[in-house]
Amino acid sequence: MTSFLKRDWRLKPSILALFVILTVPVSVTIVAVTFLSNETIARADAEQLVERFRINGVKDAESDFDPIKAMARSAAMVGSEQPDFYFSDRSLGYLNSILQSSNKIISVYVGLKDGSFRQARRVDPQVKIQGKLPPSGARFAYRSILRTADGTLMDRYEFRNADGAVLGISEQETNYDPRQRGWYRYTVQAGSTFTTDPDMFAALGLVGFTIAAPFFTDDNKALGVTAIDITLDGLSEYLAERKISPGSQSYILDSRGLVIADSSRAKTYANDNGQVELRHVTDVGGELVAAAFAARPPGSEKLFTFFHDDEEYVASLSPLPPSLGRRWQLFVLTPLSDFTRPFEKNNHRMLAFGLIATALQVVIVYLLAGIVSAPLEKLARKVNRIQDFEGESLPSQKSPIREISVLSRAIDTLDAASRAFASFVPVGLVRQLLQSDQKLELGGHSRFLTIFFSDLEAFSTLSEEVPSQELLLRISAYFGLVTRIVNAEHGTIDKFLGDGVMAFWGAPGLLENHAWFACVAALRVQRGMEELNAQWKEQGLRPLNLRVGIHSDAVLVGNVGSRERMSYTVIGDGVNVASRLEGINKEYGTRLCISHSVFKEAGERLCVRPIEEVAVKGRRAKIPIYELLGVHGAGAELEPEPEAVRLAELTTAAYAAWSAQRPDALDLYKKVLCEFPADPLARVILTRLEPT
Repeated sequence: MTSFLKRDWRLKPSILALFVILTVPVSVTIVAVTFLSNETIARADAEQLVERFRINGVKDAESDFDPIKAMARSAAMVGSEQPDFYFSDRSLGYLNSILQSSNKIISVYVGLKDGSFRQARRVDPQVKIQGKLPPSGARFAYRSILRTADGTLMDRYEFRNADGAVLGISEQETNYDPRQRGWYRYTVQAGSTFTTDPDMFAALGLVGFTIAAPFFTDDNKALGVTAIDITLDGLSEYLAERKISPGSQSYILDSRGLVIADSSRAKTYANDNGQVELRHVTDVGGELVAAAFAARPPGSEKLFTFFHDDEEYVASLSPLPPSLGRRWQLFVLTPLSDFTRPFEKNNHRMLAFGLIATALQVVIVYLLAGIVSAPLEKLARKVNRIQDFEGESLPSQKSPIREISVLSRAIDTLDAASRAFASFVPVGLVRQLLQSDQKLELGGHSRFLTIFFSDLEAFSTLSEEVPSQELLLRISAYFGLVTRIVNAEHGTIDKFLGDGVMAFWGAPGLLENHAWFACVAALRVQRGMEELNAQWKEQGLRPLNLRVGIHSDAVLVGNVGSRERMSYTVIGDGVNVASRLEGINKEYGTRLCISHSVFKEAGERLCVRPIEEVAVKGRRAKIPIYELLGVHGAGAELEPEPEAVRLAELTTAAYAAWSAQRPDALDLYKKVLCEFPADPLARVILTRLEPT
């Protein structure tokens, strides 16, 4: 509890949170109680509807299929009572009357013991019959397969329109024998009404099943079989017309769970070279149906519920009547949300009303809290920006509350004082002082860092020739460029020395790769001066050339001066070396001179060429120095040009020969000058090597 109270709470959110904690639970409780009671009612309704659909579905299936089976038996009875009836074409009209009695029937036919065949069937105008499309307007056809006098089997189609008028006739030889078909053989073997497994109807190009009935002579010899075809698509239409709810799904399955019909009218079978392959319900319905089928209680016809993707469903799996002739089952599942949705809408309305009422109260509390908290929060943001020196100063905050106005004026004074302070002291030091309890006092400590000195070439001469106002503008542009780049590369401006700038890297905050950042900054300053010079040349002004010296060393860094006036700076021998390196550029005609310690710290990412080992005032040992030509990995604009890389290679080879006092050193430096005639360094070294 203590840690909770010690958290960094904001004023306005705290007021709003307190209000919400006191009001929202009441509204939530009311909605929750209403929702639970409505859900209980909806669940009961859903289970009743599914159970009613299950019972009615079984009855409807029986009532829909019984008339068709009865018609098949009646047709067979006609054949038994009038054995010659189906042996003449007058039977086609009777078969057609059975066809027209139900939209579920697509074909009615009879196969006789002599191999003849007569059929009344529906016609699809887009499906070819005997290699050609039916005549325009044809809706059904009479078909007969009879043997001619010469023994040839002829398959004859007589196409008719909806009124029964003949539109055309098509005839061709065939080898179709109904006695070899499954519907004929199995029905004769059964000796009674028989329902086939789903199969491909050869003449129609459709998949369905057949209800067939045999008829016999008085001495119980088979005369033939009457049959009625029903497509699986018709069963699917039957299920689709009797959906419990918009999201419900229902299937007729065989005993193995293979799909006979699907309420979504999806194709439930595959045609493999004329052989029908039914698909299992778990393959047809996707993950949801597979989950429902797996969740069914074994050996039970009761309703069951299951969850899928966080949604609850009600389902049942019931056998269809044995009178259908097959062990088929009715599988039904429906989302509970179809029944709870009306209640959910009511709940949503209640919730919306509660939310609107709560929101209005929150707005009122928010406005009242804002009068107090908004000015305080803005002042807090302003203090944070002062501490971090982020962007421009925020405007003064006005408030009708007297205490807040007094606090605002005090913060404005702090802002102005800190920004003025940062103009004379490194920003990093000011930020460090503001963000900590450290006092500003004299003293320092030793630290290994990198020092940078820059200076303008021939500035004294320029100051005598150029008007003072113009000189001030140009020197300000130069100082602004150096300051901006040094700050961007994590450096600290120490001071401005006439036309020179002193900066360092590695203090007040620790900085890895400080030598690398100093070299990158020096090159960026050099590129920036080139752009400034290009602008000045266009204005007819004389360019300013920059010289830079960089050295890494252990120096003393801290506050130096008196208690009344102090300066944050670095002092020590390393500072003198950096200053000497800046000046040494004049002797060799170079622009960026770095010490060996810088090269050692920054590593192979620098592109340099050796100049010479020089003696520095105050040091006995000579130190190697280099000219910085570019850096790798800091951007394309700082990558060394191929000419710079070549110059570095030639100079390195020549310097190695000179250091080893080899006689070919003179020739190697001449080679440098031959390829780069304007190279001042090679000229200086050659004046020393050439015999006088």
